[in-house]
Amino acid sequence: MHPTSRLARSPRGAARMAYTLGALFGLMTACHELHGKAPTPDIQTTKPSAHQLYRATVRLNATPIPIQRMQSWTLHLETADGRPIDDATITMTGGMPQHGHGLPTAPRVTRGMGNGDHVVEGVKFNMGGWWVVRFAIRSAAGMDTVTFNLSL
Repeated sequence: MHPTSRLARSPRGAARMAYTLGALFGLMTACHELHGKAPTPDIQTTKPSAHQLYRATVRLNATPIPIQRMQSWTLHLETADGRPIDDATITMTGGMPQHGHGLPTAPRVTRGMGNGDHVVEGVKFNMGGWWVVRFAIRSAAGMDTVTFNLSL
C-alpha cells in the first residue's frame, strides 16, 4: 500500500494531507507573486515623469503593437506646464519584468520633428506579455525619467 493511501484513510491523516497540499499551493502562489505581475492596468500613453519635470506621450505607429516587427514611435515631450521640449537628450530602455530580459533591440531617438516630437526608431518586441519601456530625459529643465507599461 502506498504511504499516502494509508494517511488518507484516517481522519487525522486526511486533515494532515489537506493542510500540506494547501500549504504547498500557498507557497506556489506566493512564489508566482514574487516573480512579478503586470500592473492593473497602468497602460496610459501619456504620463508625468518621475519627478514631475516633464509630461511625455508615446505615439505608436500601429495598434495593436506588432510582435517580431521593427517599428518607430513618436515621443512627444513637454514641460510640466505644457511647453514643448525640442532640445533634449533622450534614451530608451526596456524589458519584460516577469522574464528578466531586456528589449531585443537598442531603440534610439534619431531626430526631432519640432513642437516637442521626437522619432524613436529600432523598437521591436519578440513576444507577447507585459513590457516596460523607460525614457531617460535630459534638457534645460533637468534630468528625469518616464516609464510606460505595455501589454502585448
